Amino acid sequence: MKIAVVDYGMGNLHSVLKSVQAAQKLAGTAAEIYLTDQPEAVFAADKIIFPGQGAMPDCMGALQQSGLGEAVSDGLKNKPFFGICVGAQLLFDHSEEGDTAGLGWFGGEVKRFAPNLHDAHGDKLKVPHMGWNTVRQTQAHPLFQDIAQDTRFYFVHSYYFAPSDPQIVLGTSEYPDEFACIVGRDNVFATQFHTEKSHDGGLLLLRNFLNWQP
Repeated sequence: MKIAVVDYGMGNLHSVLKSVQAAQKLAGTAAEIYLTDQPEAVFAADKIIFPGQGAMPDCMGALQQSGLGEAVSDGLKNKPFFGICVGAQLLFDHSEEGDTAGLGWFGGEVKRFAPNLHDAHGDKLKVPHMGWNTVRQTQAHPLFQDIAQDTRFYFVHSYYFAPSDPQIVLGTSEYPDEFACIVGRDNVFATQFHTEKSHDGGLLLLRNFLNWQP
C-alpha cells in the first residue's frame, strides 16, 4: 500500500509525515509512506493525505502552480482521502479568506470567526482560535474507532467550515458557538484541527485512516 502526503509547499509537512509513520506502527500495516510534490506519485498512491497551513489564497495558488491539482482531484474521486486544516478548507466551494475559490468537492463556504467573540463568562476570545478544544462526534464513522466522545484536539485557525449540506458534518467543536470541525462523505474525511499536533487522538485518527477501506 502506498500513502502519499501531498507537498504543494504549504503545510507542516515533515511533522505530518512523522505522525503518519507513527500511526503506521499502531496500525501494524505494511505501507510505503512518502512526501511528494510529483503528480505521478500522487496518482500512483493508494491513499492520499492532503495537509495545509497558512492563508488559503496562498495554498490554492501553490496547488495550482505545482501541477498537483489534477492528481488531488483524481484522489478525491477514487481513493481514501484525508484533508487536514487548510487542506480541508480547500475542499469547499469558496473561502472568505481572500475571496478564494476552492476545489468545490463539498458545497459551502469557509467563513471567518466573527470579531468580538466572548465566552460564557464574558471573557473575550482571541482569533485565531488556537489550542486544545473538545470535539463532539455527531455521526458514527470508522475513523472514530477507539476515540472517545469529547476527545480534545489541537486547533490553529481563524476560519471555519460552513457546509451547505449538514449531512457531511461528522464532528463539531465550539468557539463559542458550535462549528463543524470534521466533515466527510464516501471516501473523503477532513478535519479542521491538526492531527499531527493532537497527540493520541490525532494518531488514532491517522491509524484508522491507514486501516480504512471505504
